[in-house]
Amino acid sequence: MSALSVALVQQAARTRLEGVSACAQKEGIAISSTSQTATTEYSFGQKLRGYFALTKPRVMELLLVSTVPVMFLAEGGLPDLWLVFATVFGGAMSAASAASFNMYLDRDIDVHMKRTENRPLVTGEVSPRGALAFSWVLAVVSTIWLLAFTNWLAATLSAVAIFFYVVIYTMILKRRTEQNIIWGGIAGCFPVVIGWSAVTGSLDWPPLVLFVLVFLWTPPHYWPLSMKYKHDYDDVDVPMLGVTRSAWQVGLQVILYAWATVACSLLLVPVAQMGIVYTASALVFGGWFIYESHRLYNRALRGTEPRPMRVFHASITYLTLIFLAVAVDPLLPF
Repeated sequence: MSALSVALVQQAARTRLEGVSACAQKEGIAISSTSQTATTEYSFGQKLRGYFALTKPRVMELLLVSTVPVMFLAEGGLPDLWLVFATVFGGAMSAASAASFNMYLDRDIDVHMKRTENRPLVTGEVSPRGALAFSWVLAVVSTIWLLAFTNWLAATLSAVAIFFYVVIYTMILKRRTEQNIIWGGIAGCFPVVIGWSAVTGSLDWPPLVLFVLVFLWTPPHYWPLSMKYKHDYDDVDVPMLGVTRSAWQVGLQVILYAWATVACSLLLVPVAQMGIVYTASALVFGGWFIYESHRLYNRALRGTEPRPMRVFHASITYLTLIFLAVAVDPLLPF
């Protein structure tokens, strides 16, 4: 990321903490340890776990699920295992960097949300300065690593993904619009094109279709979570759709995006000449994803507990199985 990005990140952090400090003083609330020096002493092991938590390992795993299968598709079979390792390792550092920047910039609101109150910058296991340095080191090293062991296109796409998630989503969109996750979610689509470009050194229609698939999948994946933690987001004035709209309206949007996601998944069949394994998986698992989306909407419309986490977990399983089919399909003779 550029020098402009450095200035933007640092200025955003100062502005947000000043706003939180003023609000806290106005309401007589004690200011969090995120803006003060933590007095608790942590062991080396606790600090190490704190830095690991900064990387959001569960999110990182989900992003990498879409990287390796696309490499199989790009190769038309089993890709070079060293290249797979190099791409996954570089991609993991890139995703970890973006996640760490996100926690650094959001530490002022994380302290007020139950879902995030145990994050390392809230507890004091990691200092803000340490988190910022850690984020930059990962960003630089991941870019250099991919440039050295894959190619310039994969490295460039990785750097753009970090910039998009940190600046476009976290700093610009997240606190300003209910459409934040739609456009901010583009950052999560980049592992697809990074995996493809690492193998081929170029881009083509199949990875672009999968890029759009992940783009369409992100809202019905995240909006149920925003329903579950509606009060958390409302308390910190983050306009997630679960806060600004009623449950049935969110459910309706989830349905529309789920249908669009499944339709896009089927588009890969003619574009990449996918076989029976992928086609059947797209139909079966896509039908299940749509069914769960309709359940969410119907329960919300009736005024009963919508159980949004069912759709949240179903969306993760759906994407994992779809990309597993992407990897398996090129290995089969039919």
